[in-house]
Amino acid sequence: MGTSGDESETERLNRNFAEILQEIRVAQTGVQILFAFLLTIPFTLRFETTDGFQQGVYLTTLLLTVGATGLLVGPVAYHRLTSGRKMRPQLITTANRLALGGIGVLVLALCACVLLITDMVLGLGWAIAIASLTAIWLISVWYVIPLAHRKEHFETNGLKK
Repeated sequence: MGTSGDESETERLNRNFAEILQEIRVAQTGVQILFAFLLTIPFTLRFETTDGFQQGVYLTTLLLTVGATGLLVGPVAYHRLTSGRKMRPQLITTANRLALGGIGVLVLALCACVLLITDMVLGLGWAIAIASLTAIWLISVWYVIPLAHRKEHFETNGLKK
């Protein structure tokens, strides 16, 4: 494959899909670790001392993690079900949307996990503060900074979005 200037449409679509899959592999590893951690919590002695709020946050975190997993694995299932049907453009668009959604749900899952753990260790006040800072940081790093750089790039180069 050549550079983006001399690659064919098929080569570009294949490269885009390969890039999306590689990015999803990175995100999925984190989700799998979080999910495994969450699966062990109810079987600890400490879980018996959790209050209703903590149990609600735990279940929310677990479900958000399942949601992130579903969205991040979605492109693989989509590819398997449409492979060989000349649907690569639809695959790229859908995979991109699923991946972005998965990352968004992962932000929520991570913040809920931080809320749960810091509530158990430091109390609810600190937990809300630290989980809020976590949300601001993740949203900034994963969405705000890339979108700002994208906007700057397009404006600097006179390109359409």
